[in-house]
Amino acid sequence: MSNNRTKGEDIIAAANSARWELGTNYHDSLIESIYGEASRISRNTVKQKGDKQAYSFDLKIDKIVTSRWLGFPIMFILLALVFWITVSGANYPSGLLASLLIDTLHPMLKDLATTIHMPWWLSGVLIDGAYLSMAWVIAVMLPPMAIFFPIFTLLEDLGYLPRVAFNMDNLFRKAGAHGKQALTMSMGFGCNAAGVVAARVIDSPRERLIAIITNNFSLCNGRWPTQILIATIFIGSLVPAKIAGLVSAGAVVTVALLGIFFSLAVSWGLSKTVLKGEASSFSLELPPYRPPQVLQTLYTSLIDRTMIVLWRAVVFAVPAGIIIWLVANIHVGDLSLAEYFIEWSNPFALVFGLNGVILLAYIIAIPANEIVIPTVLMLTVLSTGMSDIGAGSGVMFETDSIGNTASILHAGGWTLLTGINLMLFSLLHNPCSTTIMTIYKETRSVKWTLVSTFLPILLGLIVTFFTTQVWYLFHG
Repeated sequence: MSNNRTKGEDIIAAANSARWELGTNYHDSLIESIYGEASRISRNTVKQKGDKQAYSFDLKIDKIVTSRWLGFPIMFILLALVFWITVSGANYPSGLLASLLIDTLHPMLKDLATTIHMPWWLSGVLIDGAYLSMAWVIAVMLPPMAIFFPIFTLLEDLGYLPRVAFNMDNLFRKAGAHGKQALTMSMGFGCNAAGVVAARVIDSPRERLIAIITNNFSLCNGRWPTQILIATIFIGSLVPAKIAGLVSAGAVVTVALLGIFFSLAVSWGLSKTVLKGEASSFSLELPPYRPPQVLQTLYTSLIDRTMIVLWRAVVFAVPAGIIIWLVANIHVGDLSLAEYFIEWSNPFALVFGLNGVILLAYIIAIPANEIVIPTVLMLTVLSTGMSDIGAGSGVMFETDSIGNTASILHAGGWTLLTGINLMLFSLLHNPCSTTIMTIYKETRSVKWTLVSTFLPILLGLIVTFFTTQVWYLFHG
C-alpha cells in the first residue's frame, strides 16, 4: 500500500511539474513572439544608421503627402486635376452622345411617330418627354462617371486615399465626425449616391449618419456642368477674355471648397445637437503603395459604380421628362401649368435672388441634376414667349454656344446676382432622387432621409437670402 501511495504521489508530482514547464514554455514563447513582432515592425518603420528599410520608399512619399505644410496643397491639386480631367475628358464623348441620342435619334423617333400617325400628345409624352429626359441624363452623366470613377478607384488601389483620410482626420475630429468621412466626401464629388454607400466604411453609427447627411455638400458630376456654364457666363464675362477661363475655374473651385466648409460646419452642428457624441478614435494603418489592378479597377468602377448609378438615374429621369412635358403643355386658360407656377413663385424666388424658372426646374429635376440646364432654357423660352428657339413647348434643349445660352438667360431677366445665387443653390439644395433612395436604403429611417433632403434646401435659402441682402446693400 505504501508503495502504491508513493507511485501515486510521484505521478501527481510529475504531472504538476509537466504542467508548470508547459505553462512556462508557453509564456516564454508568447513573450518571444510579441518581441519578435515588435522587432519586425521596428525594422520596417524606425530608421537606423546603415540599415535599409523595407518601406523606406513609402515613408519618403508619406513625409511629403501627409506633411503639415504640403499635405493639403497636394491633396487639393490632385483632386482639382482629377476634376479637370473628368470635365475636360467628358466634353467630347458627351457631345458625341448628345449628337447621337438627341440630334439624330430624337428627330428620327418624331418622324416615325408622324409616319404611324401617333397622337401628338402621346408623341410628346413619350418622345419629347420620357425619351429626351433619358437621353440628356445618359449624354451628360455617363462620360464624367466613366472617367471619374476609374481614376478615383485607381487612387484608392494605389493607396493614396487613406492618406487623404489621414490628412483630413484632424478637421473632421474637431467637427465631431470621423476621419474616414473624407473618403465618403471625395466619393461624393463623383456621385452623392456612391458617397452615401461609401459611408459603410465608418463603424460608428452616429458618425456614419453624419457622413450620409452631409455628403450632398460634395458637388456631384451632375452639378459640375451647371457650375461651369453659369460661372463662364456671369463671372468669366466680367474680366478680359485672356483670363476669363481661369477666373471661371476659380469660381467653381471656390464653390466646391465652400461645400467642404459646409460639410464640416454641419457635421459640427449635428455632433453638438441631435447627434451628440465624442468622435471615435481613428486608428488608420496606412497601406503600402502598390500598383493598381487595372482590369479589376475598370470592372469595379464601370460596372459596380457607373452603370448601377446611371441605371438608377435613368429610372427616375423618365417620369421627370414626362412631368416636364405635361406642365409645359397642359393649359388652364391662356397659360400652361409651368407658366402659372413661374408667375406665382417669382415674387418669392426674387427674395432669394433667384426666379420662378429656377425653382420649377429644380423641383422637376429632382430625379437628375443633369437636366437642370436643358429644363431652365426650355422654361425660360416658354415664359418669355421667345420664338424660333428650341424645338417646341416642353422640349428640353441646350444651345450650340455659350453666347446663345447667355442671350436666352439675359432675356429671361438673369443678372450677375442670379448667376451667383444659382451656383450657391446648386451646391445647397436637395439631393437627387437616386441619392434620396440610397439614403433611405442605408439608414432605414424616414426621419433621417427627410433631414438629409430638406436640411440642404434650408441652408440654400438662408445663404442665397443673405447674399441677396448684401448685394442690395452695396448696389442699392
